[in-house]
Amino acid sequence: MQDLVYPRERTLGAITLVLGVLIWLLLVVGTVGIALLFVLAGFIAYLFAQSALIAHIKGNGVELTPAQFPDLHAAFVACCERLQIQKRPKAYVLNGNGGLNAFATKFLGVQYVVVLSDVVDAMEQYAGGVRFYLGHELGHLRMKHLSGTLLRGPALWIPLLGAAYSRARESTCDRHGLACAGSPEEAARALAALSAGSQRWRNLDVATYQRQLEETSGFWMSFHELIAGYPWLTKRTARVLNPNAPLPSRNPLAYIPALIVPFSGRLGGFFSMLILVYVVAILAAIAIPAYQDYVVRARFALAMNDSRAARDALAQYYEQRQTIPDSLEGAGISPELPNGEQLELDPQNMVLTVVTPQGQLVFEPSKDDRGRITWSCSAGQGTRVQYMPQACRR
Repeated sequence: MQDLVYPRERTLGAITLVLGVLIWLLLVVGTVGIALLFVLAGFIAYLFAQSALIAHIKGNGVELTPAQFPDLHAAFVACCERLQIQKRPKAYVLNGNGGLNAFATKFLGVQYVVVLSDVVDAMEQYAGGVRFYLGHELGHLRMKHLSGTLLRGPALWIPLLGAAYSRARESTCDRHGLACAGSPEEAARALAALSAGSQRWRNLDVATYQRQLEETSGFWMSFHELIAGYPWLTKRTARVLNPNAPLPSRNPLAYIPALIVPFSGRLGGFFSMLILVYVVAILAAIAIPAYQDYVVRARFALAMNDSRAARDALAQYYEQRQTIPDSLEGAGISPELPNGEQLELDPQNMVLTVVTPQGQLVFEPSKDDRGRITWSCSAGQGTRVQYMPQACRR
């Protein structure tokens, strides 16, 4: 049964699990346990949402039993036996309203496989096709894809990694579907129905369809597959026809933009882009004010440093003459600093003010025990204290 597992799934599963647990630990420790409250809230939301889904399935679907749709029930039982699933899930047919799909889920320890009615109708005279869909969903349950999602959760958002793990799981489940379908051709045609629809798939030429594989190596197709949770259907069809078939490689340049797009699960690549925009907006909302604060602090630090020569010249002038100069020019000092800030001198008390677009820095002189001039700085008009250089705040 090991050949039913896509080679990369176990490796990617281990990586996402380890990273997910580490990220959770960092979140719990970093938030002093507050993250656990969000986990609890998420579990409660999941409980209500999942209970609604199960109630909908039980209330509106038809359970497969030996007496109810015996042909489908027999196919389901045969597939469980083929996949060596001892404890059989509950199986239902549910009105698909035009959708070709099937899904697996679980609630409070009970597992469910649901096949939409449109799949059953499309494959009415093609038993292998129904078995492929059943096998694919049983593969999710057999491989415990529905377990460990919470632990892996934070890591699944990581660009490239989360999407790669999701695609590997789908490839594994296609192998399970192939094992139940009976032949590669039957599995391929079951997948073809997802492309051509419930009627036209019967007339689809698989060989011609496979020639579309060549287009998957283009930049944009490579990019959108890298951020998606499913491989292209052309690739999935090729793999069930021949698991070892060589496939076109992706465009290496597509990995560059894909590195910045978080994985959004089954919502698809478009939602991944929306999440990226949302994340960038949040980061910008945090980073831009922080950068602006940094620029203001740097401007004041530069003003303090550039005005040091003026302060030293004023101190020297006073210590030599024991009088305050009438103006900066009188002490041989330029009233403008190299970066454009203006200096203003109060001839009454020799207070020096540096005027910047962000506010003023005020330097007040005083004498130490040896009669030397020392300077203390403070915030002047328009200056917020948090922008002041550290030496001024002390």
